[in-house]
Amino acid sequence: FVEAKEESIEASLTNYHNTQVSAGVLVNRTKLSGEKSTQATFLLEIETPLVYRTGDHVRVYPINNPDLVDKIIQRLTGVEDPDKIIQLQILKELQTSKGDVKSWVPYKKLPNCSLRQLLSRFLDITTPPSSFLLQYFASIATAKIDQEKLAVLTTDPASYESWKNWRFPHLLEVLEEFPSVRPYAPLLITQLHILQPRLYSISSSPSVHPNQIHATVADVVYRTEGGNGPVHYGVCSNYFQNLQISEQLHISVRSAPHFYLPEDISLPVILVGPGTGIAPFRAFWQQRWSESKIAGKAWLFFGCRYKELDLYRDDKAEMVELGVLHRVFLALSREPYTKKTYVQDLMVEVGDEIYRMLVLEKGHVYVCGDSAMAEGVNQTLKTIIQRHGGQIDADSYMLTLKDQNRYHEDVFGITLRTAEKLNKFGKSA
Repeated sequence: FVEAKEESIEASLTNYHNTQVSAGVLVNRTKLSGEKSTQATFLLEIETPLVYRTGDHVRVYPINNPDLVDKIIQRLTGVEDPDKIIQLQILKELQTSKGDVKSWVPYKKLPNCSLRQLLSRFLDITTPPSSFLLQYFASIATAKIDQEKLAVLTTDPASYESWKNWRFPHLLEVLEEFPSVRPYAPLLITQLHILQPRLYSISSSPSVHPNQIHATVADVVYRTEGGNGPVHYGVCSNYFQNLQISEQLHISVRSAPHFYLPEDISLPVILVGPGTGIAPFRAFWQQRWSESKIAGKAWLFFGCRYKELDLYRDDKAEMVELGVLHRVFLALSREPYTKKTYVQDLMVEVGDEIYRMLVLEKGHVYVCGDSAMAEGVNQTLKTIIQRHGGQIDADSYMLTLKDQNRYHEDVFGITLRTAEKLNKFGKSA
């Protein structure tokens, strides 16, 4: 580490992620799920000059939990002042007219900032470490028991995978499990992965909110070790929980032209989005409302566990009353005294009308949600086409839909094979 001049966060993030990052301001946060619900979902309203289209995504650049960062710093060596602006340099062999010369040169993969900023904004400290990083830990462990455990994890792939999937430990938990390991800070930060931005479907239309971007965010909380381990929190949802109104955050826009509404607004659209998969469809109905033109039929299929989790309930009712949405279907999978129903079940019940909208009227289908649900919807549509289409080959027709850009998917999936998810969550954690 050498002392350096600080760069702005905006410039550092832009260079680090190789995309234009802009500052925004959180202006409002509204809880969407009912007060009795244990699954908290929020609407976040961000003031920003960024330009976007209905259907696009917003990238959010989160900050790691400050308490986690502080405790990791306490376990490191080679740190004089964690808040001092530094530049990491590496010893490199350079070819000169006088022959090969070793010289210290800037490590350009990381920005000039403090160690605390690096661990807070730029480096991933919550993903389980690779076996390669554990090899480094094994080489510096001073206690025999730590050396032996780490030797097993770094030489037996099956043991490593079992340990990783069962404990799903973040960096601090690993350092606590092997207390004699005290990593050298300059070396450690070159081995950690980039803290990736979290991606959310934009829940607003620029025609209604020209200077804002809205996001629908589910609070991510889960336990590791089959539900009996420590509680873990999603990096970005936890960041949002602690972000104060009027506080600045950093975002960028990712265009999603494959998920735009058809230019011909007279065509019918079928929207399928359980849970936070409803996020982009709020933007859709805002856009259709703002156009004030006679549009084709719009059907929305939404699903959740309980009525308490019926997101944007009042908005949907208003859009039906205004004729922007023509039908809204609600599937409840865990509601007491109610038959367990998924969006696919409701689609089958009105399969003849879906067939008419999709095949005869050349409509569009939009599916947003996790990959398992999306595959289920795909299979359901094949069943509907086969049942009502006579001689039509369903597989071929689904391919035709995609070729004609009439089948649109915004699919996400975060799988924690070892963690009991306390909250079902959306695109990004």
